[in-house]
Amino acid sequence: MEYVFSDRVSNLKPSAIREIFKYAADPEVVSLSAGNPSPDAFPVEAITEISERIFRENPISVLQYSVTEGYTPLRNHLKEYMKKYHNTGNDSDDILITTGAQQIMDLCTKALVNEGEVVICEAPSFIGSLNTFRSYNAKLVGVTVEPDGMSMTELEEKLKANPNAKFIYTIPNFQNPSGVTMSLEKRRRMYELARQYGVLILEDNPYGDLRYSGENLPNVKSFDTDGMVIYAGSFSKVISPGMRVAYTIAPKEIFQKLVVCKQGNDVHTNIWSQRVCDEFLTKYDFNAHLQHLRDIYTKKARFCMELLDKYCAPNITYHRIDGGLFIWCDLPEHVDMPAFCKKAVLNKVCVVPGNAFLTDETEECHSFRINFSTPTDEQLEKGIKILGELAKDL
Repeated sequence: MEYVFSDRVSNLKPSAIREIFKYAADPEVVSLSAGNPSPDAFPVEAITEISERIFRENPISVLQYSVTEGYTPLRNHLKEYMKKYHNTGNDSDDILITTGAQQIMDLCTKALVNEGEVVICEAPSFIGSLNTFRSYNAKLVGVTVEPDGMSMTELEEKLKANPNAKFIYTIPNFQNPSGVTMSLEKRRRMYELARQYGVLILEDNPYGDLRYSGENLPNVKSFDTDGMVIYAGSFSKVISPGMRVAYTIAPKEIFQKLVVCKQGNDVHTNIWSQRVCDEFLTKYDFNAHLQHLRDIYTKKARFCMELLDKYCAPNITYHRIDGGLFIWCDLPEHVDMPAFCKKAVLNKVCVVPGNAFLTDETEECHSFRINFSTPTDEQLEKGIKILGELAKDL
């Protein structure tokens, strides 16, 4: 049988990160490639207590079908929480609970983008979202990420050159993969440009609660008085990625289309997971839990940067971070980055090649991404020491 695939998927390639996970399964390999939370970060006791209570008192409520929009108490509590702590969302918005933030990218692209229309992305950007946009045959247009976020000069040039752009995709806080945080000035400018050119913004913020230093900055969505911004939030990095609970705050007209698209996708998000997230948000000290996570990751991030300074300078340079789970590392221009990453794997260390995060993966790239949240301190030191030795040899 000869299989003929749709145009949408015929040119798609497997995620580079998921492919690297195959090597990382080797217990001898130090994986600096994943974006998993630290094993110490999971509120296992609270999740157990909540689940036992639900299944003891009202099990059918989480075993039966539920509504597409999401568990109503969770939606209401998230509206209150996001307004109170982040000034995000207003009366013209509604909130949809999704199966992970990846589904938000899929639903937005399905609802808003026709084949060949443009999605403007940061370069580099999150590979999962890029592959989602590609799966709908969107044309990806990259905008350089500078030390304080996406270049606004370049963004305006790309908006002028692409009048069929449907939305700007941005990760403004501790961007994956670069670790960069967009400045307040650029956040405001991005919103102004979106209004000027009539383009939506899809603001992806999975790491915003994981700030280790510096001041909190307002979400782009907090400026939204014109229905220009779709906000994506997630419990994956702050409760559990395996539970697959995320949420989008979107203008009501867009929200309604996202609901219809979700009905054709998975009907509704896992209701048990939604109930657990709701009770953890409302009946436990959620802000204390976030501070616990910051304490864990502050220590790990600082340790990782100390190791990079100790073992890798000056052959590997990196961008210091104020939060999130990733550090973007740069090799000298004469070094073949893909060859370096392959050699690292052969030496039992996994990192993610930087070109995997580009809108055009064939572009020359001398960078790679590492993650510090998952490995133990011993593994982190072992892995970074090997990277330093390889870079020195090259």
